[in-house]
Amino acid sequence: MGLLKIYKFFLNGVLKLAGISPKKIEIEPGTVVNFWVPTQTTTKPAVVFLHGFAFDGILTWQFQALGLANHYSVYVPDFVFFGNSITDKSERSVEFQAECIAKGLKKLGVQKCTLVGFSYGGMVGFKMAEIYPELVHSMVVTCSPLALTESISKARLHRLGFNGWPDYLLPDSIKGVETLIQLASHSFPKLPNFIYKEILEEICKYRREKVELLKALVISDEEFTVPSYQQRIHVLWGKDDKIFEVENAHYLQQQIGEKASVDYIENSGHIVQLERPFKYNSCLNKILPSLSPISDPS
Repeated sequence: MGLLKIYKFFLNGVLKLAGISPKKIEIEPGTVVNFWVPTQTTTKPAVVFLHGFAFDGILTWQFQALGLANHYSVYVPDFVFFGNSITDKSERSVEFQAECIAKGLKKLGVQKCTLVGFSYGGMVGFKMAEIYPELVHSMVVTCSPLALTESISKARLHRLGFNGWPDYLLPDSIKGVETLIQLASHSFPKLPNFIYKEILEEICKYRREKVELLKALVISDEEFTVPSYQQRIHVLWGKDDKIFEVENAHYLQQQIGEKASVDYIENSGHIVQLERPFKYNSCLNKILPSLSPISDPS
């Protein structure tokens, strides 16, 4: 058993002690989504954490799930083709991911929630907020545009030095994994090669389907219009994000308008919630109550 698998085994144990355990939800025949959910029924406000493209839900949000479980009903889903979520459908759009998560939450009895979306998860979260305003009460978004339009995609890839998103996000070598993490962080320590190898194996699961997800993620500029969101949205950004620089946070705030507020976390890159987890949690503990309490039980 590799170190990453051992770590996940112990992490699962710690999460269960904190009152969070995995549950597979059949969204429809052929589509199953894995959620980490509260072990006991609770009336605490529901917070749903939506992960990025590299890791599954609980690896991405481990520190936040553990840090917020005392005060919130924490839900951490794996998107389809990540972790233990799967579909036999050919659909690969952000909208499909949003529908799967929303339907899963409703089956779990969640009536209202705040979404915390990071990168790819932020884009799925924006789609959820647009389609399911009765479910999504408010949103915290980290290092994510509203949508990955062709112009944004081209500019980001040019800056990062890649021809396409699979070249960066789905590396095929240990060196590629190291580059993935270096570019996504401000000053993440270099890891031993055997850990990069284990991460590579994790990333490569459902590689073909993930390539299709990335292809479906990029939409034409003409296709995209800024939705009018009913929710309050707080933008929380790593100040040294190399993928979506801090200027993108300003632009996002302008796009959303008066319902958006913004904060930055110093000395952190794209994976700010992993790089500076205690500071990120401290920000969340201030932001979530400011978005006004959710009165409906989860």
